[in-house]
Amino acid sequence: MQESTSKYAVGIDIGTTTVRCVVGHIDSINGTPTIVGVGVAENSGMRKGNVVNLDGPAKAIDDALGEAELMSGYQVDYATISINGTHILSTQADGMIAVGSANHEITKEDLARIEDVATVGKVPANREILEVVPHAYKLDGQDGIKNPVGMTGTRLEIDAHVVSVMSPNLINLEKAADSAKVAPRSIVITGVAAGKAVLNEHQTENGVAIIDIGGSTTNIAIYDEGDLQFTSVLPVGGINITNDLAIGLKTDLDIAEKIKLEHASALIRKESAGVSIEYDGKIHSFMTNEIDDIVDARLEELFESINGELKRAGRAGRLPSGVVLTGGTASLVGICDYAKESLGLSAKIGVPGGFAGVADNISQPQFATAVGLMLIDAEYDGPRQSVKAGGKNKLFETGVGGVLSKLIGRFRI
Repeated sequence: MQESTSKYAVGIDIGTTTVRCVVGHIDSINGTPTIVGVGVAENSGMRKGNVVNLDGPAKAIDDALGEAELMSGYQVDYATISINGTHILSTQADGMIAVGSANHEITKEDLARIEDVATVGKVPANREILEVVPHAYKLDGQDGIKNPVGMTGTRLEIDAHVVSVMSPNLINLEKAADSAKVAPRSIVITGVAAGKAVLNEHQTENGVAIIDIGGSTTNIAIYDEGDLQFTSVLPVGGINITNDLAIGLKTDLDIAEKIKLEHASALIRKESAGVSIEYDGKIHSFMTNEIDDIVDARLEELFESINGELKRAGRAGRLPSGVVLTGGTASLVGICDYAKESLGLSAKIGVPGGFAGVADNISQPQFATAVGLMLIDAEYDGPRQSVKAGGKNKLFETGVGGVLSKLIGRFRI
């Protein structure tokens, strides 16, 4: 059992089909988290990233969390969790404030005030602001300032990127987490969390896009000059490939999923061959040319949509560091080559990093979001803003107790 003074970080990736939880113990000397607990559970009650039945994700979060707690020896009360869905909106905003006399030094309070000014009227009333990413500040006409704190001036301007979500979607996600007895310390969109785990400073400075292809959604996050520039979510994912295979091959969904995992390829094979799947005591045989045609048709549609989003962001074919693929579908054979050809950019699979320790399967693209959430949680230092709602900040405080008391609390009536 760990001491109550131990510091831990927790990330919970609440995906439509799967919930993944990663617990890291933070080294008191260098601050590097070591993964000490991992939990995975199948999810239900969500559709394309949105909660449609609270019981399903609440149980999945509880199951994944319980598995990670038993492995790590920690009680988890607080975590950084993911939010997903096409309701996520990427907006550009700017604003200006007068900060005082000529010898006034810019403070963090000034930055908070100008963020409020910049976002007023830019985001509809039924939305919550998750994050304001300043691209640059201008102080008394001086452009390109990254951090004006401590500088002297009278007129401060901001150019920023605002990420917002629909209020009901956020509330339902928080309720699902609350049912599993875990409070969100902060809430981060899937693409940004995945980027935290797989991108380096060189990539984000030069221009790169994270493409996280999950079960039923595809998250796109574009970085340039070190900052998040654009976010988007498409309502298509790996489950669409499974559905297409089930229809095209006239087989059950469970068999189609096994075909996808064991025999599908993003690239059409030159010669067709027979493949077999054993399921429920029976052997099911299929031809690879039929599998390839079905997968290719779905990937063509998906990557056309991805390229459309890159065009909308003004970055199609203009990302020197290319694209980095994460999510479960990034494990599809040949998908990197397919992405290169389809998008006209370099492409590679994103492998989570930034942590110590070795855990089974953790260095795979489907764990990028959960690891990234854990790394974000590891940077937590005292009460911090989770969501900006109506100008008020939701703050959570941390606490650590025993695993036994947590488990008793979960089953208490």
